[in-house]
Amino acid sequence: MNFLESLRVSLRALKANKLRSMLTMLGIIIGVGAVIAMVAIGNGASASITSQIQGLGSNLLIVSPGQSNSGGVKGGAGSANTLKMEDLPKIQAAGSAVKAVAPSANKNVQVVYGSGNTSTNVTGTTAEYAEIRNVNVERGHFLTQQDVDGSARVAVLGPTVVENLMGSSTANVIGKTIKLNNVPFQVVGVTASQGSSGVMNNDDMIFVPITTAQMRLIGNKYLRQVFVEAASADMMQTAQEEITTALQKAHHIRAGKPDDFSIMNQADILATMQGVTQTMTMLLGGIAAISLLVGGIGIMNIMLVSVTERTREIGIRKAIGAKGRDILSQFLIEAVVLSILGGGIGIAFGWLGSNLVGKALKLNASMTVSSVLMAFGFSAAIGIIFGVFPARKAAAMDPIEALRYE
Repeated sequence: MNFLESLRVSLRALKANKLRSMLTMLGIIIGVGAVIAMVAIGNGASASITSQIQGLGSNLLIVSPGQSNSGGVKGGAGSANTLKMEDLPKIQAAGSAVKAVAPSANKNVQVVYGSGNTSTNVTGTTAEYAEIRNVNVERGHFLTQQDVDGSARVAVLGPTVVENLMGSSTANVIGKTIKLNNVPFQVVGVTASQGSSGVMNNDDMIFVPITTAQMRLIGNKYLRQVFVEAASADMMQTAQEEITTALQKAHHIRAGKPDDFSIMNQADILATMQGVTQTMTMLLGGIAAISLLVGGIGIMNIMLVSVTERTREIGIRKAIGAKGRDILSQFLIEAVVLSILGGGIGIAFGWLGSNLVGKALKLNASMTVSSVLMAFGFSAAIGIIFGVFPARKAAAMDPIEALRYE
C-alpha cells in the first residue's frame, strides 16, 4: 500500500468518528493556541516596555542621590539629600560625552482654578528638560531660561491636569492663573499627550521653573534627580564615567569610599526589562507547552482504543496480504493528521486569543513566524512520538488472533 492509499484510508477512519477525532484534537488545539498567544502577548509587552523606556528620553542617564543613613539604618535609594543646583555645571562640564543637563525637584501639590480642584505632581526644572525627556508642547511654550533666572511663577500643564481643572483637555487655559498650594502661577503652556509610563501618568504633571519650585513650593535646594542626555548612544557609557568622576571630585569622595549618588543608564534599564519580559514569555510559553504533551497523551490513548476496536479489521487486512509496515503507516498517519489539523486550528485560536487579550491589556500582541513554526512543528512531532506506540502495537498483531477477536 502506497502513501496516498494509506492517507485515504486514515482520513476515512477519522471521518467515521468525527466527534472522537475532534475531542482528540482538542488538547493539541489548546496547547498550540496557548503557546502562540502567550508568546505574542509577551512580545507585545516587551515592545511596549521598550517604547516606554525609550520615550523617557534620548540617550538618557538619570543621576539620583544616594541612600540616607540614620542611626545605622539605611534609607531607600535616592533618600539622601546630596544633589544641588551647584552640581549641574560640573556635570555639564564633565566631558564631551555630555550633551545636555536638566535638574528635577518634585512635590505633590493641590491645584486650584476657579471651582476646579485637583492634586498632582509638580516638577521643578529648566528649559533643557523638554529636549532631554522628549516633552512636546501643544499650546503655548515650555519654560525658558529667563523664567528660571527670574524665578518666575509660570507653569506648563499636562492635558490631564487641564481636564481635571476645566472639564476638557482642550479648554483654553493659556494666560489663566492657577494656584499651587495657594501660590498663584500663570499658565504659559500645555504639553502634548504622552500617556502613561508604568505607574507614572506623564499627562498628569505640572512643570515650573526649578528656582521657583525650590523657593515657593518645596522649601529646600536639593534635587530629586538630574537628567543627562549623552551625545550619542555609543557614548552613554563614557558619559556615565565622566559624570561619576566629576561628582566624586565635587563631593570630595575619596578613592575606595562609596558614592553618595547613583547613575542609571537607559540602555541598562532597557536590557534588564527586556530580559525580565523574555524570561516571563519563555515561562508562560513553557507552561502552555505542557498542554501539548497532555494533548499527545490524549492522542495515544484514543489511538490505542482505536487499535482495539479495529482488531478484526487489522486481522482481515493482514490475511489478504497487508504487511506490518502498511498497518504501521496507516495508524501513524492517523495520529499525525490529528496533530496537524489540531495545530492548524490552534494557530487560528492563538491569533484570535492574542489579539483579544492584547486589546484588553492595551498591548500590540505580536505573533511571530518563529513561534507559529515552533508550535506547529511541536504538534506534528507530538503526533509522531505518541502515535508510534499504538501503530507498532497494531502492526505487531497476529492475524489469526486478530480474526478471532470479538
